[in-house]
Amino acid sequence: MNGPGGAGLPQFGAEETARLITPAAAVDALAAALQEGPDPEGCPQRTSVAVPGGELLLMPAASAAYAGVKIAGVAPGNAARGLPRITGSYLLLDGPTLRPLALFDGAALTALRTPAVSALAVRHLAPAGRPLRLVLFGSGPQAFGHLDALLAVRELAGAVVVARDPAGARKLAAYARSLGTPARAGGPGDVAGADLVVCCTSSRAPLFDGTLVSPGATVVAVGSHEPTARETDTALVRRSAVYVESRAAALREAGDLLIPEAEGAIGPGHITGTLADLVAGRLPGGRAPGGQAPGGRAPGCPQLFKSVGMAWEDLAVAVALFQAAGANSAT
Repeated sequence: MNGPGGAGLPQFGAEETARLITPAAAVDALAAALQEGPDPEGCPQRTSVAVPGGELLLMPAASAAYAGVKIAGVAPGNAARGLPRITGSYLLLDGPTLRPLALFDGAALTALRTPAVSALAVRHLAPAGRPLRLVLFGSGPQAFGHLDALLAVRELAGAVVVARDPAGARKLAAYARSLGTPARAGGPGDVAGADLVVCCTSSRAPLFDGTLVSPGATVVAVGSHEPTARETDTALVRRSAVYVESRAAALREAGDLLIPEAEGAIGPGHITGTLADLVAGRLPGGRAPGGQAPGGRAPGCPQLFKSVGMAWEDLAVAVALFQAAGANSAT
C-alpha cells in the first residue's frame, strides 16, 4: 500500500491487490452482494469508447455504503509488446460522502473478479459430490485465475487446456499439475468428455462444436462483452439452459446470445435465469429445455452461463479488498 509519508489515498498495486483476498473470499463477496442488493438489472451500463489503442471502458456502481468506478483499457496490441491486454484502475469511495477511500490496480481486480463470477455460477450449476473433468480454453491471466477460482468451489478430476499458443497451454497445464490436478494440453474435441467447459479467450468466433457437449455438462463463457463476438456456437446456445448476470446486460452485450437470436435460432425469452436467481434459490421463470429441476438445474441439456462482466461485481470485490486491507493493517 502506497501513500506519501503514510498519508493520502491508499493505493494498492497489482501484486498487493492479488494477495489481499483469496478466490473463495471473492466468490463469497459476490454472493453476499447479490443477497443484499442492489439488483443487477438496475446496474449502470458500461460506457465504451473506441480509442486509437483499443477500447476505453468506464464502469460505475454504488450501494448504500460504498461507490466506485473502474476505468479500464482493452489494448489488443499489448500482447505483441509483452504488456497486459487489460489495464486500468479502480477508485473506491465512501457511499454517503463519496469521499475517495482507496485506489486498486484495475487489471488485478478484474483478474480476481471475473473468475469469481464464473466460480459462483459453477457452484450452483455444476454437479457436486464428484470430481469434474474440466476443459479450459485460454492460457492468459484469466485462464490461470479461473483455474484457481474453480478449485475453490469444486474438486477437479483433471483439466485439459486448449489454447492458440501451445507453449501457453503447456504452461497452464503444468500449473494445474502443481496444484494437484492432472492436466494436459488438448484440442476443441475434448469438450465431448467434459463435465465443465470454461472459455476465457479473446476469440470472436466459436471455439468448439456445441453438439459435442454432453447434456449434463456446464459451460461458462466470459471472454467477450461485444454483441458481434462469441466463444460458443448457436448449436450449444439453442440446446442449453442459459443463465446470465443480468438479462438487460446480456441482451445488450452478449454476442453468444445476440448472434443466435439474429439468426432466428432463439428468441429473447431463451434465458432461463440469472445469477441472482441461482444464489437466492429461486426457480427461474424463463425457458428451461426439458423442464426445470429443483435447485435451478434443467435435466437433459447443458447448462450455459454467459458473463459479460458488470460494475456491481467490481464494487463487491473492491469492498472485500478494502475491508481485508483494513483488517490486515489492524493486526
